Amino acid sequence: MRFTNSVVSALVLLAIPAVAHPGHDISYEIKERREFLDSVKRANLNHCAPQLKARGIERRNIERRATLLEKARAKRGLNKKRDLGSDLATDHNATDLGYTPNTDSATLFAGYNSCLLTPEVTQGPYYVGGEYVRENIIEDQAGIDTVLDYQVIDINTCEPVAGVYVEMWHCNATGVYGGIVASGNGDSSDETNINNTWLRGIQKTDSDGVAQFESIFPGHYTGRATHIHIMIHQNAVLLANSTLGNNVSASHVGQAFFDQDLINTVELTKPYNTNTQELTLNADDGILSQEAATDGVDPFLEYTLLGDDITDGLFAWVAFGINTTQSQSITPAAFYYREGGVANPNAGAGGPGGAPPSGAPNSTTIPSSSPSASA
Repeated sequence: MRFTNSVVSALVLLAIPAVAHPGHDISYEIKERREFLDSVKRANLNHCAPQLKARGIERRNIERRATLLEKARAKRGLNKKRDLGSDLATDHNATDLGYTPNTDSATLFAGYNSCLLTPEVTQGPYYVGGEYVRENIIEDQAGIDTVLDYQVIDINTCEPVAGVYVEMWHCNATGVYGGIVASGNGDSSDETNINNTWLRGIQKTDSDGVAQFESIFPGHYTGRATHIHIMIHQNAVLLANSTLGNNVSASHVGQAFFDQDLINTVELTKPYNTNTQELTLNADDGILSQEAATDGVDPFLEYTLLGDDITDGLFAWVAFGINTTQSQSITPAAFYYREGGVANPNAGAGGPGGAPPSGAPNSTTIPSSSPSASA
């Protein structure tokens, strides 16, 4: 189900942190988001489109995304593109324009006159500090391969934001977040989950403000629609252990969503169909509904299937507009160290907080990726 119309690339505005998770009361988050929506000056990045096109960024976006898409298809042996008459032919692009894998790349990947996801302004309980800088975040998690292309744009200057770190995390196919032990997050008696790093990772943006990841399609959990969390770190320093450390600051956080038709199709496949938690529809998600009801807001990822079937994987892309003048320290729910995860006793409901607990730096050995094909 779609709430608003947009053209090809969904442009998402990020600002001060906000997250919501299983067992987390999102009423306060919704209140603060409403206050921000009422105060935001821009509802889209249309004003940036001419500049981005003139500077050749739109052309490079088309070329980069087309190359990454074909690379992902080739590595999976998916040289045959999906038939125009398939059941998902009108769903593969998040704009509902009916594009197919046979659509030329200039049509599929161009365009900036889209809408913005408004900033999230509270920090919820499931963010983990100290995660690895890496492209492939799958590890041993089963699910539908998802190749992601993110672009960060300065909402004020319309310039790509190079040299910042994009962090993403989401739950697995059965609705569980790695790195957190808490009621409402899978088996809360399994204390080893605090040491898990799957489906969490960080990448540095290039000169075009682009960071790319390999993951799986996220599952769902009770009370929230299917989504991915995104955080932008400014002025961060990459440490020798391939992390940004545990003093998390200067961050912008947002959530990105998927078409309901795509979610419904994914949920019929293994292991998603083993998830016993109730599926919350996009239309019933309090945060998403509030955003979608705001003029000009469209927080959905664009996507195309890699092959003839959803189980072959998909390629998704989105651009984030951020206000680089805004920053704030945040409080992770847990920290990851060389010895493993440590719950943050100062996490509370989130927001600005103190220093992380003491512990040795992370190991330089990054967990191996999933045996599934990489992009």
